[in-house]
Amino acid sequence: MKRIKVKNPERCIGCMSCVFACARTRYGVISTDRSAIHVKTTGGIESEFAIVACRMCEDPPCVASCPEYAIEVRDSLYFIKEKCTGCKKCVEACLLGAIEFDEELNQPLICIQCGACAKFCPHDILELERFEVL
Repeated sequence: MKRIKVKNPERCIGCMSCVFACARTRYGVISTDRSAIHVKTTGGIESEFAIVACRMCEDPPCVASCPEYAIEVRDSLYFIKEKCTGCKKCVEACLLGAIEFDEELNQPLICIQCGACAKFCPHDILELERFEVL
């Protein structure tokens, strides 16, 4: 299995390179709205940033919540957009708030652990790690 790990969160300066890399790689757009990873401020101008990304839960509630079986666990999360009806139950079920819904696409933006965000992060904050399921 693989997952994105936030290994050096204190280095984040909010440059959004990870967000743009995700949107460009997954959806072919340059946008902060169409990304499965999010960089948020913890409040105020001089505050730190928080990276909100799927951490590949051991038993993902987003998978269990989907009545159409549009999300599967394989080597990472696998989203089957043809099965998705746009019910947003996966968004509600995500404990981290890592899944957002794109109204234009009528589907959730789900991280598939491709590693584009980690590859394009200039500050070595993110890492695509492999792990064994016990």
